Amino acid sequence: MAVAQPVHMKIQDSKKPKSPRKEQLSLQPHLKHPLQNRWTLWFFKNDKSKPWQANLRLVTKFDTVEDFWALYNHIQLASRLMSGCDYSLFKDGIEPMWEDSRNKLGGRWLIALSKQQRMLELDKFWLETLLCLIGEAFDEYSKDVCGGVINVRAKGDKIAIWTSDTENQEAVLHIGKTYKERLGLPVNAVIGYQAHGDTATKSAFGVKSKFIV
Repeated sequence: MAVAQPVHMKIQDSKKPKSPRKEQLSLQPHLKHPLQNRWTLWFFKNDKSKPWQANLRLVTKFDTVEDFWALYNHIQLASRLMSGCDYSLFKDGIEPMWEDSRNKLGGRWLIALSKQQRMLELDKFWLETLLCLIGEAFDEYSKDVCGGVINVRAKGDKIAIWTSDTENQEAVLHIGKTYKERLGLPVNAVIGYQAHGDTATKSAFGVKSKFIV
């Protein structure tokens, strides 16, 4: 006597075999967009009871566009940091201090902001600085860029882009002009470039700009 085949068996047999190509694609991880350099984010919180270097902490490293935005969207905005705190974003292998071998012969393009600008422009300027860094916005002179720093201070905040060689005038000026344009600063606004060697030996108010744009 013949036995009827179960219905569920017939349904199973009627399915088309899954394409190996589709199965392979579904298992692939989401592709990320690599950056030209690997970057390190540092955080500094001033505690006068500790040596300066003990207050500096490495937060994380990243080398893709997606990882940058994941980081940026999960850390405190610069405008909400306590006075005395810094963020620093530097190419991997370079520490955010004058003494580092990649920094000691260099300097910084410095943007000084008033207390009133903190809530209006600080976060916008800092984000644009970060995008200039990771996006290699300075053409062939991007190789001269070491990183960027934001200092949150009660008297007024500062943002700077650090470069590796004060004597490379062509690179320094190109970086300064491009940076000024990217920030959308007015033509009559002036920003200055200070050599780290001068900053290390003089007070902030006594440092003369080596270049201006």
